[in-house]
Amino acid sequence: MYDNTCKYLAEKFPEDFASWLIGERVSLVEMNPTELNVEPIRADSIILLTNESLILHLEFQTSPDPDMPFRMADYRLRAYRKFGTKPMRQIVIYLKRTQSELVYQNTFEILNTRHQFESIRLWEQPASIFLASQGLYPFASLAQTDEPESVLRSVAARIEDIATPSIQADLAATASVLAGLVLDRERVKQILRRDIMRESVIYQDILAEGEVKGKIEEARVFVIRLLTRKLGSVNSDLLVKIEALSLERLESLGEDLLDFTAIADLENWLV
Repeated sequence: MYDNTCKYLAEKFPEDFASWLIGERVSLVEMNPTELNVEPIRADSIILLTNESLILHLEFQTSPDPDMPFRMADYRLRAYRKFGTKPMRQIVIYLKRTQSELVYQNTFEILNTRHQFESIRLWEQPASIFLASQGLYPFASLAQTDEPESVLRSVAARIEDIATPSIQADLAATASVLAGLVLDRERVKQILRRDIMRESVIYQDILAEGEVKGKIEEARVFVIRLLTRKLGSVNSDLLVKIEALSLERLESLGEDLLDFTAIADLENWLV
């Protein structure tokens, strides 16, 4: 959910992001992550913006990732393979405050190889940065403040003044999603008008995502209940594998388990 929200903002308001991160309000266009077409790659987590002179690679993180230095070095080499010496700025943007030292890592280093990237922790950034540009409004409540609720009210007031209904709706929806990292959902709903958000494409996507997750959870509970009745207790290792199944796979398991006679059948099915 947070990946999609941040991706939407970067792709919709690239000049605002350029102004913040590059220091110039330059035009940037989205680059398809499949341009770095070496597997495996977490294409869903990559935001690539580019112009004639620069590639801007952004990664938004809600929690620390010990593999981040390797991933950034890996992506940089992929870009070099495709685009040669074209400059590339790589920035990891951490959304949620943490005490982990991992959010300060900015170097990948092994014998004879060293790669550096940048990291930004939103809770160390002044809220004024984000209140200055429409495309950055949704990040303001995550900035350096002791009163995120007050900041979100300032965001809501600015969004109310936006003349274009579609932009107004999308910014309200994205601000609501991100504010949920620091504020209670009920407080967020009271501050940001839901009638505006309902017109947002991204809000509809969020609702659809929640609906799918609800269906997956229902299917998972039902399948585990059937397995328990059919085979007795299911060990934790198998439960972990079942929890990782897609809705389609859970539905298939629900049908196939009717023919199971032993735990070994389930183990073989999950291979």
